[in-house]
Amino acid sequence: MLVSTNSSVTRFEHTLNHELRAFPNLNIQSRAQFLAQEQRSVNQLLGLVYVLLALAVVIALIGIVNTLMLSVFERTREIGLLRAVGMKRRQVKRMIRSESVIIALFGAVIGIVVGTGLGLAMSSSLRNSSVTNIGVPVSSLIIFLVLSALLGVAAAIWPARRAADLDVLSAIASE
Repeated sequence: MLVSTNSSVTRFEHTLNHELRAFPNLNIQSRAQFLAQEQRSVNQLLGLVYVLLALAVVIALIGIVNTLMLSVFERTREIGLLRAVGMKRRQVKRMIRSESVIIALFGAVIGIVVGTGLGLAMSSSLRNSSVTNIGVPVSSLIIFLVLSALLGVAAAIWPARRAADLDVLSAIASE
């Protein structure tokens, strides 16, 4: 039950609470209390979504590291030839980091586009259920895009170091 907050309403609320003690499952709230309770439940749901997002990011980072390690392993001869014709270790590391950032940004852009599209479709289907305020958090999406680029750089540390530390002669001789 929603009640506005005046002094006479507070007295009414007190009387109503006293009369309804026999019904402990009944809850009397003001509009502000009801909105605060609903906001808490939405914030809990958002927290759960962020935890699931973090888990997906960790899995994606493991996938990026695995992909880059396989790429370095398969391109050992190519990396050895690049090093033999004058490419420096720093340039090899930069090449692997660039590949990682491209993979991470590509995945993030696809995820943002698909997620935003599905979110807008879901919210438009809920218009009949009094969901009328639809907002796309552009600043959060930009933050996630930048974060994915940084995590792409972090995921490339081990594969880039392995590629840069390859012995040139044994890399060229590998098949």
